[in-house]
Amino acid sequence: MNRKEIDFDLYLIADTGQVQRDLFSSVKEAIDGGVKGVQLRGKKMPLKEFLKIGEGLRRLTAENSVEFFINDRIDVAMALDADGIHLGQDSFSVKVARRILGDRFIIGVSTHSLKEAREAESAGADFITFGPVFATPTKLVYGPPVGLRKLSSVTKGIKIPVFAIGGIKVEKVKSVIEKGAYGVAVISAILNSRSVNAATVGMLDELSLWKNSRDILQYAPAV
Repeated sequence: MNRKEIDFDLYLIADTGQVQRDLFSSVKEAIDGGVKGVQLRGKKMPLKEFLKIGEGLRRLTAENSVEFFINDRIDVAMALDADGIHLGQDSFSVKVARRILGDRFIIGVSTHSLKEAREAESAGADFITFGPVFATPTKLVYGPPVGLRKLSSVTKGIKIPVFAIGGIKVEKVKSVIEKGAYGVAVISAILNSRSVNAATVGMLDELSLWKNSRDILQYAPAV
């Protein structure tokens, strides 16, 4: 099974229901700050309006060589020629999405347990998000936070990239990277910050610092 290489570790979720300012300009600031993976999510937004926002973000991401994902809506992903689709547990199965979309699209899956993570990997997902790792109001529907121990069990239990999600602030990056996360998925920590650009740069710096530190420890010769 040929999986797509994931070349970003900061996965920005542009949720139309959670961003407190202009979505397009906020995402542009984040891209200017270095974001290389953006997902558009608008679960309660009318299709026409969702498509209009998506068209603008598709142009912006294409111009800046940023991977662009659509949440759930396979029809919108195809219409906008997105780079990928992100599926929830109540969405199309990975196998059905792959059959519809073909091999070009990157497929991400939201997971909340080791069982779901393994099922996503087995079905052919290219990466997963796992959480909520920490408490966050937007993820209360999924129950209490899963915590770092379960994150560690997932990163050790599968081989595809795992993005920690849920309550990920810049000061939490170190802890999730130490548990094996490939990267982090965020909304408000960047898009609702005082300075979107500065928050993006700060998050990317933390990711780089702790991933490099982990790599050094992993490959350091035993004494």
